[in-house]
Amino acid sequence: MPDNTHAPLPDVLAGPLLRRLEPGRLVLWLVASRELTLQLWLQPEGQAQQRHSLGDEHCQQLPLGQHAVLHLIDLPLSQALPQDARIAYDLQIVDDAGAKGMRDWAPHLLHDGAEHADFVLRSRVDQLLHGSCRKPHHAADDGLLCADRLLAEPHDATQRPALLLMSGDQVYVDDVAGPMLCAIHQLIARLGLFDEFLEGAVVENSQSLYANPVGYYQRAELLPAVKSNQTLRDKFFGGVEKPVFTSSSADNHLVTFAEMIAMYLLVWSPLPWTLISEKQPALDDEQQQRYASERERIDAFRQNLGQAARVFAHLPTLMIFDDHDVTDDWNLSARWEQTAYGHPFSKRIIGNALLAYLLCQGWGNNPDVFEEPLQVFRELLEQRQDDHLQATAHDALIDQLLAFEQWHYVLPTTPALLVLDTRTRRWRSEGHQSKPSGLMDWEALCDFQQALLDHPSCIIVSPAPMFGVKLIEGIQKLFTLAGHPLMVDAENWMAHRGAASVMMNIFRHSRTPGDFVILSGDVHYSFVYRVSIRHRRASPTIWQITSSGIKNEFPAQLLDWFDRLNRWLYAPWSPLNWLTKRRRMRVTPLIPDRSRSGERLWNSAGLGQVFFDEQGRPTRILQLNADGSPPAAFVAEREAGATEAALLSE
Repeated sequence: MPDNTHAPLPDVLAGPLLRRLEPGRLVLWLVASRELTLQLWLQPEGQAQQRHSLGDEHCQQLPLGQHAVLHLIDLPLSQALPQDARIAYDLQIVDDAGAKGMRDWAPHLLHDGAEHADFVLRSRVDQLLHGSCRKPHHAADDGLLCADRLLAEPHDATQRPALLLMSGDQVYVDDVAGPMLCAIHQLIARLGLFDEFLEGAVVENSQSLYANPVGYYQRAELLPAVKSNQTLRDKFFGGVEKPVFTSSSADNHLVTFAEMIAMYLLVWSPLPWTLISEKQPALDDEQQQRYASERERIDAFRQNLGQAARVFAHLPTLMIFDDHDVTDDWNLSARWEQTAYGHPFSKRIIGNALLAYLLCQGWGNNPDVFEEPLQVFRELLEQRQDDHLQATAHDALIDQLLAFEQWHYVLPTTPALLVLDTRTRRWRSEGHQSKPSGLMDWEALCDFQQALLDHPSCIIVSPAPMFGVKLIEGIQKLFTLAGHPLMVDAENWMAHRGAASVMMNIFRHSRTPGDFVILSGDVHYSFVYRVSIRHRRASPTIWQITSSGIKNEFPAQLLDWFDRLNRWLYAPWSPLNWLTKRRRMRVTPLIPDRSRSGERLWNSAGLGQVFFDEQGRPTRILQLNADGSPPAAFVAEREAGATEAALLSE
């Protein structure tokens, strides 16, 4: 890698990302190296050009460092844009020399031969893309390449997916490769991202953390481990201590707000990589081997970042967090919460990740609800001294974010789209604090039900599947009963009796939709279930559609065994079905048409693609494969049998 540490800073570091787009309102996100004067050029197909100056009223700017300024463009339009038509656009930087368009400052965002980027506002959601779990140093290809290939093909405006829904783990804050952490630290220095003070840690501030000898592959050692004060440690098998940050790959867990922001820039844009020159940190022999292996994967990830950024510039993208956006097993149980929030250092780590999520993801989903926490963040920025965030104000902001209850949102689309927060409003176990919490508490579930009432159909985004693989959920239950829920990430809708019961009752309510489509991720494999209520003539139809991961996969051999055992142990005739909480539901799996042995679970990084009819029911369900192989279509068992016979005859 060449030495780029003195290269001039680009005007824009990451973006623009198209976020919440509606005919009368456009929301775009970007991070620049300075405060920019911008104008947005729009030209709907067959119409005259429009130019919109973006002053302070329509472009909020927040400094994140000496050379990093977040810009959120929120532009109301007096004249609604047309739907189902291409709308060419250009985000132009205006200075004394004139206006520079995206072709000048971000040519990688344009497809070959295109003069401008474009987007389409769909009048109804007749198709969408969805996925979760984009881990930069996983060996699989990046599933966002599937979306870029789709967008690059010649197509009519009505063939464009309405949305890209990213249902969790857009970043892995708790699982960071050594070369990525090295890049993060160089980018922090290059951009002058703000420092902070760290209470309760063995280092006093962020700069001391970056310089600490255990800063690479040994960060767990920075967590308190005094036996007389096990605030951050749970006893684990035979007295062995396990940190509350339970990811098995937490050796490089991000800590500071600056590290979190640098991570977002490096996973969403190729441009920050042009500003750094990797200088391998001091490592022992074993660490050097791991670093070299990870570097190959990070280099491969970097090569495709231009295409990933191009997707974000052409397709409205909405997001919701899951655990790895903050930390593994985030809020898994009441005991976990007591432990994590009871120590200032772990609380700061979680709060920094949540603040970065707010600025980089949540704000663009639903800008109207974040005015109060953003004002507190502005006050924190104003109070900084020597580019250090003031500790008391920093902690007060984190307290507010941890109590915030409007991370979920609803889109007024056809069909209606409800995106659930399954992380911060949890139903804590009353029987035992170490048991998994319900993914949503009673009040949140009531709000969810109210949002569903009287819709003929709806699309629900639940990061974890509402109807998962029974065998895997059974294994998680056994570990929970044995007192070790953290070991198997025992987070599923059926793990908490109260949450599961209320959720089932919502589906049985007479005024809830006749057709539900649930889009999920999290599990690192893909599957589809069609669910109905037993012994009910007018049962709603529930489609559980799971696509995971974008850049992650389940261990292949292990998943194959789980799939086979699940088919045998939970076959329709099996009495084990009556021991599950969904025994009143008829669950019918759809089969990937590329399956050769009847597998229900598809294990390939990529994106899900779902097509809907006018009633909001799925007509075609695909899993697009990042490696470029033909997509897998989920079909009924008879159709799958015919396809399997054709494959075997080839």
